Amino acid sequence: MSSTFEEFKKFAKRGNIVDMSVGVVIGVAFGAITKSLVDDVIMPPIGLLTGGVDFSELFWVIQQGEPVGPYATIAAAKAAGAVTVNYGNFVNTIINFVIIALAMFFVVRSYKRLTERQEDKPEDAPKAPVDKECPYCFEDIPFQAVRCPKCTSHLDASVEGPAE
Repeated sequence: MSSTFEEFKKFAKRGNIVDMSVGVVIGVAFGAITKSLVDDVIMPPIGLLTGGVDFSELFWVIQQGEPVGPYATIAAAKAAGAVTVNYGNFVNTIINFVIIALAMFFVVRSYKRLTERQEDKPEDAPKAPVDKECPYCFEDIPFQAVRCPKCTSHLDASVEGPAE
């Protein structure tokens, strides 16, 4: 039992488990924000445009309860024991998913652009040349060389062409 507990402690202390836990908690909070955005901000104007329809209250009764419907709300249908297909909740869930997917797309795209810009900065600085061409044998040699290791010619560092 003690070794199992020690093994669990070792697992729980690993950095990636903490990072994953933080991600899950933030994801749940983001889901709550998105649900509020859909239910409280987006759906009321859509309902107004569709003649006051509240998507969350759209349902089909597939088996009547007691008393027999029509039922004004899902809660009334369930209280009567009716079996319903709540397609309005499904529509809300699809809209919720699309909003989350768009938000994640913009977050990932912004992060990618930010990291690409940071990676590009060091490359903007001019680099000192590493190699040069020997004017006699035309082989690549180290830039600071004063004698070609291939043809053994003496090179003048101040002159680009063959030394006279």
